[in-house]
Amino acid sequence: MKKIAVITPISHLDGVVDLILTKGTVFLYEESSKDQVRKLLLTHSIDTILCNPNQQSYKIDEDLLKGTNVNLINTCSTGMNHIDVEYCNENDIEIYSLTKDMELINDLPSTSELAFGLMISLLRKIPEGKKHVSEHKWDYTQFMGRQVKDLKIGIIGYGRLGKMMYNYCRAFGAEVMVYDPYVMKGFNCLEEMVSKADVISLHVHVTDETKYMINENLLGFSNKDLYIINTSRGEIVNEKDMVSALKSKQLTGYGTDVIEHEFGQLTQSPIIQAMNEGENIIVTPHVGGMTIEGQTKAFKWAIDKL
Repeated sequence: MKKIAVITPISHLDGVVDLILTKGTVFLYEESSKDQVRKLLLTHSIDTILCNPNQQSYKIDEDLLKGTNVNLINTCSTGMNHIDVEYCNENDIEIYSLTKDMELINDLPSTSELAFGLMISLLRKIPEGKKHVSEHKWDYTQFMGRQVKDLKIGIIGYGRLGKMMYNYCRAFGAEVMVYDPYVMKGFNCLEEMVSKADVISLHVHVTDETKYMINENLLGFSNKDLYIINTSRGEIVNEKDMVSALKSKQLTGYGTDVIEHEFGQLTQSPIIQAMNEGENIIVTPHVGGMTIEGQTKAFKWAIDKL
């Protein structure tokens, strides 16, 4: 019988705890430190970890796994930047993810819905408006925004989530452009898209090709009112370049659900620091896939693999 350490919250999802209890002996460590989880792995000879990156404040790596009996990590996500994949491969630790489970993930629009919400929040200055009214003020002139209809919106990455975002923007009347050299749809030159777009929305995985693809050089091609939305990974953008572009008004706003060092010291994040200093940035804590409907489906699917 498997010994399963659950190191991500699942108790709030209807039926998920009951399901995993049928798979083995379960230890619910839903909100624990890395040291606490390592002690659990060693003390109870855990062989299986169930995880998800969103609530995790540390990386599943050699420091956590060395000397344990863990032979399987089951992550309820498509991304795996919260796991040291190379270490696992070298030590015969199998990793299950949702990356290729297309039947499931095609039915999970939550992250694209958040991307659209971040875009609307920036364009209509919703957070600033809320703060203004909370101070018992009522001056709309400070919050003149942009309407989606007729904006030029560029989608970088035309996979599952990029296609969803494309359809949402088209439904609101935007002129939508696409850059994805593997799909060969729309723009073949990223610089040209950036020069024409009012909004850029990122929907790509982190690879050597995409890491820091949004940088000072590329932003130099932007028009003066560009907004960027990132629900992919923090490493897709050069965060220091993003802050510089915001301060110089080369970039108008940045809405992101991810930062580069989510598993490190958040106080050191240049994006969070700049947001706190008043730059036009919205950061959410990696909640893209965090809907009751989406998480319930995804966790049940992942647990059924055990």
